Amino acid sequence: MRPDLAALVGSRICHDLISPIGAISNGVELLAMTDNAPSAEMQLISDSVDNASARIRFFRIAFGSTAVDQMVSQGEIAAILSAMARGGRFTYAWEVTEEPRRLEVRIAFLLFQCFETALPFGGDIAVSSVGSGWQFEATGRKVNADPALWSNIGMARASSAVSPAQVHFALLPDALKEANRTIQAEVFDDKILVKI
Repeated sequence: MRPDLAALVGSRICHDLISPIGAISNGVELLAMTDNAPSAEMQLISDSVDNASARIRFFRIAFGSTAVDQMVSQGEIAAILSAMARGGRFTYAWEVTEEPRRLEVRIAFLLFQCFETALPFGGDIAVSSVGSGWQFEATGRKVNADPALWSNIGMARASSAVSPAQVHFALLPDALKEANRTIQAEVFDDKILVKI
């Protein structure tokens, strides 16, 4: 069976970027220790590094390779989403009680990106356990969901007509299939509801 080269490339890029970003973060911490009154500039750099690190860890799960039985701790998920929410357009409420498989977190993170695409002014994204599945609710001031993209997320294979900014819509059907999940999505004027 041919390996998923795109996922392997994603993992490699994230792996290679996390080390220099970690080094920058350590450097910022050392500079903060030598300065008794941290400046607004240093705080901006620190926040940006934290956000970049969280984004890379998010991308590693969403786009990287994964084993079927690999798990993700609740602490790691909470740390990633908390750092991404600081200064961002979205808040995230992760209310899944059990420790999830990485394949399921991958689906959630890809869906989060779908929500981010559909909510141009930001909003609130929540995921919770419902029976043996998960329920997602994304709310915002305005929903601008492209019907062509959202109608393909439940298909066995997504349409290839996506831009780089929409790649998560093309990857989601494969992730659902790999995790043996189906999806139902409803789009309203001010929210999107999804069940997997």
